[in-house]
Amino acid sequence: MRTKYQRVLLKLSGESLMGQQGYGIDTERLNQYAVQIKEIVDGGVQVAVVIGGGNIFRGLQGAAKGFDRVKGDQMGMLATVINSIALSSALENVGQASRVFTALNMYPIGEYYSKWHAIDALNNGDVAIIAGGTGNPFFTTDTASALRGVEVGADVMLKGTRVDGIYTADPEKDPEATKFSEITYDEVYNRGLKVMDLTATALCKENKLPIIVFDMDTPGNLRKVIDGEPIGTLVY
Repeated sequence: MRTKYQRVLLKLSGESLMGQQGYGIDTERLNQYAVQIKEIVDGGVQVAVVIGGGNIFRGLQGAAKGFDRVKGDQMGMLATVINSIALSSALENVGQASRVFTALNMYPIGEYYSKWHAIDALNNGDVAIIAGGTGNPFFTTDTASALRGVEVGADVMLKGTRVDGIYTADPEKDPEATKFSEITYDEVYNRGLKVMDLTATALCKENKLPIIVFDMDTPGNLRKVIDGEPIGTLVY
């Protein structure tokens, strides 16, 4: 079966993993994600995943409460590793092989990230889960997603969120907000839309990596995006 995309970088937010709990990992939500990912891998798509850590700890929030920013960001990196191990376990439970790579050397928790090893995993049909952000403070997991997407040669970055695309304003706060079906990188910047941070947006623009922002929390949506259905918002 021919799908629109052959290799994708899937960015999952840590906050989405909380489900309705408000903190930590909702195993029901995690298992839904694993089933959706396995479905597209079974369809012949190669999948690399980067997960945020906001359900456990966010470096910026820590800094606002008095943590040293570098230490706070390092704590956030560790949070992404916890989420990545959890996703790996959930994938194994549904019969999908995966490999966890970490931006910092954390063997045997995960393999030390190398572009070549990650691509080997993808070519082997494994899901490559890339944890630890970029391995550096002051960079978000959005930037890590853009970087890893470019490195592994992804056709598109799929940003799975709680909302079904990019709006003129926050749809949860402004009932008048309208949704974009597509938008350019420059327009995202000029409008000051909080899609992802500027470093990540610039990296995608420079390397011509399109982004699709979509609602990952509705089962079946990931497959619809892969099949080219016009759900979510395309950033190009």
